[in-house]
Amino acid sequence: MTTIKWEYIFNLQTAIENFGYVFSGIGYTLLISGMGFLFGLVWGFMLALMRTSRFFLFNKFATLYISFMRGTPTLVLLFILYFGFPFIGVYFDAVPAAIIGFSLSSSAYIAEIIRSALEAIDYGQWEAGMSLGLPRKKVLFKVIVPQALRIAVPPLSNVILDLVKSSALAAMITVPDIFQNAKIVGGRENDYMTMYILVALIYWAICSLYEVLQRKLEKQFGSY
Repeated sequence: MTTIKWEYIFNLQTAIENFGYVFSGIGYTLLISGMGFLFGLVWGFMLALMRTSRFFLFNKFATLYISFMRGTPTLVLLFILYFGFPFIGVYFDAVPAAIIGFSLSSSAYIAEIIRSALEAIDYGQWEAGMSLGLPRKKVLFKVIVPQALRIAVPPLSNVILDLVKSSALAAMITVPDIFQNAKIVGGRENDYMTMYILVALIYWAICSLYEVLQRKLEKQFGSY
């Protein structure tokens, strides 16, 4: 019977000794996922408005963009921005390339979430606002969007969670995040398994903490 040597799977001493260095990349992890969501939210909101627009060109552009971005792996976008654009004379550092890539990718999903939330509001709300003499833009931002936001919060929260986990892809373009630091230590210590398990535990802790905050946020919005 083969005896499993657990130290080859997870070496606790190696994990403890290198935890500080691996965890030091959390700033990049949070920066990329946070900025990727914020920029994606702004662009996604604009796309949602275009997607629901009666103007043919706006509607078709948003539809095509969303379809393309949802069908393109985020890693491919990162490679195009970081490795491909230099061939046409456009250069991005690793972190800006990662933020742009995740923003473009997340905006497509955010756009569909916001579109669905806007369309879930009864059209009578529009009619009621305009019957009071309010311009369409004011009805949108004062009446419709606040109600749609309550509907959109849970799925938008899931987008943030996905971005935090997907941010590990930024290591593929040399961003010194948690995963990249773990790869460096794994090569130095010749123990990738320990480092990958350590990274999994760190991401699990981050996501678990975020899920607690997410539930509180959803409860707060649900109380209005």
